[in-house]
Order: sequence, then C-alpha cells, then structure tokens
Amino acid sequence: MSDADFDAHGHVELTAVTLESEFATGDEQATPEVAEYALWLGDDSLILAQRLGAWISRAPELEEDVALANIGLDLLGHARSLLRYAGTASGRSEDDLAYWRDEHEFRSAHLFEQPNGDFAHTIVRQFAAAHYLFELYDRLRASADPVLAAVAAKAVKEVDYHRDHADQWMLRLALGTVESRRRVTIALADLWPTVAELFVDEPLLDRLEDVAPRPSSLRPAFDASVEPVLRECELEPPTTFESAGGGRRGRHSEYLGPLLAELQVLAREHPGATW
Repeated sequence: MSDADFDAHGHVELTAVTLESEFATGDEQATPEVAEYALWLGDDSLILAQRLGAWISRAPELEEDVALANIGLDLLGHARSLLRYAGTASGRSEDDLAYWRDEHEFRSAHLFEQPNGDFAHTIVRQFAAAHYLFELYDRLRASADPVLAAVAAKAVKEVDYHRDHADQWMLRLALGTVESRRRVTIALADLWPTVAELFVDEPLLDRLEDVAPRPSSLRPAFDASVEPVLRECELEPPTTFESAGGGRRGRHSEYLGPLLAELQVLAREHPGATW
C-alpha cells in the first residue's frame, strides 16, 4: 500500500476502484468447505462494517467520524472479496449473499453483531475485533488457498491500523475522565464474554488443515497482544463467564435480525435494481 492510500491523519483511503479491484478474486472457484469458511470471515466483516456505518455523522468528533467510516470501508472491501469468493461454490454473487440470505444462513460471530451502544462499547468491540482479525489474517497469509492468502495479505495491513486506532482510544477512555473510565469498564464487562467464540475450533476446520489456522491456535497471540494494552489501561478482562456463541452454525444473538432488516431493505424492496 502506497503513501497515497492514506490521508493527512493516517486514515486509510479506499476508493471505489480499490474496493472493486484490490481484493479481486479472479476466476478461482472455492470448494464447498472453503466457501463456508469464507462466509465466516466475510459475514464478520460485513456485519461490523454495517455497525460502524451507523456512526457516520454521530461520532464524538469530526476526525473520528471519518476514521470510523474509513475502517468500515476497509471491512466492506474485505467482505466483498470474501463473499464473492464464497459465492463461486454456489453460483451466487456477493450481493446475493449479502442481501438474500436469512438470519440463520449468516455465519458471523456474536461479537461483531453487538450493538454500537455508547462510544466506549463501540471501541471495546473494535479493540477485540481488530486484534483478533490481525492475528487471523497474519496467519492466513500462509494459506494453501491462493485467494484467501491474497485477501489476507492485503487485509492485514489495514487491520493493523484498526488495531492501533482501537488501542489509542482504549487508553484515552480508560485513563481519561471518571465518566469515560466508568463507561469503558462497563463495555469491557458487557462485550468480553463474546470473545471466546472467536477461538472455538468448529468441525469445519478439520477439513481445512492447510487452508485456515485453527481458531484456538490464535488465542495465545491474541492474549499477548491485548494484555499489554489492558495493563496500561489499568483494566482487566472479566473472567466470570463466556457466552455460548453459535454464530458459525447460524445461531445468532437477538441483535442480528434488526441489523439485517436495515441492511437488506433496499434490495428486497426493489429486487433487481442497481445503484
């Protein structure tokens, strides 16, 4: 990625051409197992991009409005490539997969579905998501699947920025005012139980030995990455319980349905329309 890809504040600038071509998958066709895995990753990014888009014009400062929008565009670019590739196994397009699947057909993990809440909740969610995605894409660059490896090689550079952005806000909130610390502490307690699902080894991984890293193998690197930040924030992740999860098998939190209704309404109200 060249310097021209960043604005004056270091935010990633994604143009329409970037979204269309940088993550293009070419003529490769995914196997059913690889397609299912690509859905996992594509749905995570699509749902989180939709959540972040809701902050446009509502962030606490103008620069953050732009930053969250750019992060959302990065994630949308990842989602488009992954859903496009997943669709090659069934003859469906990225739009078919985004707009014409029902809730139980999505494979997003519960963390990505959680509502924005206040700004502290959004930052804690982004903190966990960015550190997880960085470790995942860093490992996925060595995938035996050339498309997943290529997407990961591009995405890891952008997610590295997302990670740094979230780290800085975690510090700013935790070490800021009494109120900002109270809010980020509550957000950590609310959201951290959903993190465990990201590292569950689903049976699908048994058939993707050379294609995808086992989620459980990512946990040590994730913990080693987040712990110094939390320590500097003088925060500790809650250990009281872990949520059941189930998103990889189509069992979702109560928050996904309303999000999909908003995401899909235009396509379903005007089928076949282009814009």
